Amino acid sequence: MQYKIMLVEHNRLLLEQLSKVIESAQDMELAARYQNSNDALGQGRVFNPNIILLDADVDNATELLQEFIASFPQAAIICTGEKWQADRTSHFIQSGASGYLIKPFSYANLKEAIRTYTTNGMEMDSQVMTFFSPKGKSGKTTLIANLAMALGRSTGEQVGIIDADLQFGDMAVFFNLEPQSTIYEATRDVSFLSPLELRSYFTKVNDKVSVLCGTKTPSYIDKVSIPNLETLIKMSKSLFKYLLIDVPAGFNPTSIAAAEMSGMTYVVSMLNGAYEVKHAQRALEIFEAWEDYKQRVKVVFTRVVPCNQESQRKMSEAIGYPVEAVVPNAYMVVSKAADNGQMALDLEPDSPLARSINYLAGRIIRQNDTGRGAG
Repeated sequence: MQYKIMLVEHNRLLLEQLSKVIESAQDMELAARYQNSNDALGQGRVFNPNIILLDADVDNATELLQEFIASFPQAAIICTGEKWQADRTSHFIQSGASGYLIKPFSYANLKEAIRTYTTNGMEMDSQVMTFFSPKGKSGKTTLIANLAMALGRSTGEQVGIIDADLQFGDMAVFFNLEPQSTIYEATRDVSFLSPLELRSYFTKVNDKVSVLCGTKTPSYIDKVSIPNLETLIKMSKSLFKYLLIDVPAGFNPTSIAAAEMSGMTYVVSMLNGAYEVKHAQRALEIFEAWEDYKQRVKVVFTRVVPCNQESQRKMSEAIGYPVEAVVPNAYMVVSKAADNGQMALDLEPDSPLARSINYLAGRIIRQNDTGRGAG
């Protein structure tokens, strides 16, 4: 497809710089360029552009956007700005823009923005979930990995995993990935990135599931700042329909920040005696500080035998709180899958583990469809 681009940029130097990027591209045509938005509105229709790059670094950006949408209904309008801000970007998307691009941009950035935003738009209805465990060895990583695969397969949507267990995250090992970048590099650079640039820091598992892997050594724990982590989560929401965040065990700045920014927090505990029940109850007591904690906090028990509705009912009675799902003891299936470089869901798709994961995925999808759980 030949892209006929109209560039509207109020900064004269940027107008020249960005024009050169477009003019050097064989598959793009700079149909028109304007430093004055009123001139673009008055004269631009004769050029019949199918892409408009609209400078959003002006006080009346929203009003301008609406005027351009009315004047050029056939064109995809991508707002451009020198800095990415979640709330501001969301406002532009809700007002009708197809996407948001950081400037100055390269040809590759522009091509990717046009390809992505004219096909799927920018994701603004992401369901963000943090998976918290009172203590380690809860089966949380197995749950997240298989759940992400189930969500991607069932919905056809993009699913992201952020491994925010900064010392002992092993999502890369679980998926047998060798990432070029990790959460350390992503949070280090996030202030200078756009969502499309952030995507390259994630490692693809398949065409639906991507992982931002954990730090390569435990010593990096102090190099991931909480404000940058929060910015990273906000930006990732524009990339994925479902975003699953793995956090370290226990209450700490990382797990608290991720939970606060999520629409849903899953308290995951392995059933291995009465202590785990007590730990789940104590965790719930802390989350009670949220006014809406009953809507935002769900409980999942793993290694439940027998894994059925009766066990789920008994666990709910034991902790005095509804249990969202129970997952069976499937150590052998998970180990065999790992040895073969597969997911347990793929190795034994009709196993009790697969059924319980698919059940939870279905619950999450229905919550998203009814507007609950959005971060």
